[in-house]
Amino acid sequence: MNASLRNWSLLVVALGLAALYLFPLYWMYVTSLKTGSEVFATPPGFVPRDAQWDNFPYVWSVRDMGSYIWNSLVIASGTTFLTAALGTGCAYVLARYRNMWIDIGLFLILMLQVLPASLMITPIFVGFSQVGLLETPRFAVILALTAKTMPFFVVLVRATFMSVPSELEEAALVDGNSRIGAFFAIALPLARNGILVSAILIFMQAFGEYVYSKSIIQSPSLQPASVGLNAFMGPNTNEWNNIMAYASIYVTPILAAFVLLQRRIVAGLTSGALK
Repeated sequence: MNASLRNWSLLVVALGLAALYLFPLYWMYVTSLKTGSEVFATPPGFVPRDAQWDNFPYVWSVRDMGSYIWNSLVIASGTTFLTAALGTGCAYVLARYRNMWIDIGLFLILMLQVLPASLMITPIFVGFSQVGLLETPRFAVILALTAKTMPFFVVLVRATFMSVPSELEEAALVDGNSRIGAFFAIALPLARNGILVSAILIFMQAFGEYVYSKSIIQSPSLQPASVGLNAFMGPNTNEWNNIMAYASIYVTPILAAFVLLQRRIVAGLTSGALK
């Protein structure tokens, strides 16, 4: 009886925490369907009286959301590809070769992760300006984001490679494979779930990036959706229903992708990606 009561208590607590965590999302969707006057009603309504479904096509067409979403996808995809391509090998080396210099390298990588984007943007902007990268601003943002997300990716994927038995690679070396061949034939396939999870996390982080894009990209036609959302904000902002409609369109694809890929994410977590 005590065990049953404890289980029910834990379930109630878990549901309460989930409701608390998900309430901002619920409020975003509800507000996106309200009229302007209903948004400021007191007390606030938890269900819209007259759902304004026209807010979504209005925001999509007037704010040119198609262009903003496309730019977010380009930046997030490019960042994820570069980070995975460059970071996977680095994570493998840090997992397989242990010495003082490797430990120092890992420490430096971890230190890079704690530097905020607001601190890095000035030297990055000046450096990119000197080498002419500002002429291709989306590519410049991808490079900046790759440098920012690389430590996070390397640390996660390193844990995944450490969970792959090195004896399998040693057997491949005995059979005549090179170290590179053993990496591609043995280590990489076994670590794919962890790499996938890390790549998904990098994509989500890059899809919502704001600081680098706002500072480096000046043309509205090349800016991502995070910067487009900022265009709503001002000293006399009152379009909260349209702001929430924009945010709903912006957030929903990421939520859908997370739901669709949740099994692979769980498999990657249990294989050691966040160990």
